[in-house]
Amino acid sequence: MIVILILLAAVTGVVGWWLSRQRLMSKPWLETGPVTAFPQTEASLMHPAKIGLGVFLAVVGALFALMISAYVMRMDYADWQAAPAPRLLWLNTAMLVLASLALQGAVSAAHKARLDNLRLALLAGALASVAFLAGQLLAWRDFAAEGYFATENPAASFFYLLTAMHGLHIIGGLVALGRVNVRAWQGARSGSLVLSTELCAIYWHILLAVWLVLFCVLMGWADNVIDICRGLLT
Repeated sequence: MIVILILLAAVTGVVGWWLSRQRLMSKPWLETGPVTAFPQTEASLMHPAKIGLGVFLAVVGALFALMISAYVMRMDYADWQAAPAPRLLWLNTAMLVLASLALQGAVSAAHKARLDNLRLALLAGALASVAFLAGQLLAWRDFAAEGYFATENPAASFFYLLTAMHGLHIIGGLVALGRVNVRAWQGARSGSLVLSTELCAIYWHILLAVWLVLFCVLMGWADNVIDICRGLLT
């Protein structure tokens, strides 16, 4: 229970900080003229799509925080048998890092109107993400080959659950990223792709952060941190 409260407090704090920077308490009906004409007002320049994505990612973060909390709480039961994480997760992590970096490069290329670089960066991000998903499937195969099945070991069940949930979010993001790739390769102007590229990059950066936390948990590195937190609160 303590771990759940810590994780939810952390997620709430990050979301509150992010929303506070979006100036959601602005009163645009009190001003006249373009927003840029009133630099000292509280009117937000943030695109509504980015605000919507931020709220969605906050929900995603809360979901994974609850799942990690359940993982930690389940560890206290006698039937818990820690399962070694497949080594392939290291390579998969590198693929997701590469995808995130590629999409950040795509954002830079879009702002500089470099369409060729934008196309290559978007394609690289998509391919690296597909490679990540393929690697996760291979990690499942290796995990099962070592005798760790979802129905026989609680630790293995959580491994499949956490990686599957994260993979589903990657697949959802690939749908949007695929549409941006199609538009870019069909000759759309780089200026019209800036917002879509930025949204994809933000989404991938957050999913990378979530995966790094999951990676630490699955590798067993988070145990010491959890013990310290428990010691401080007891």
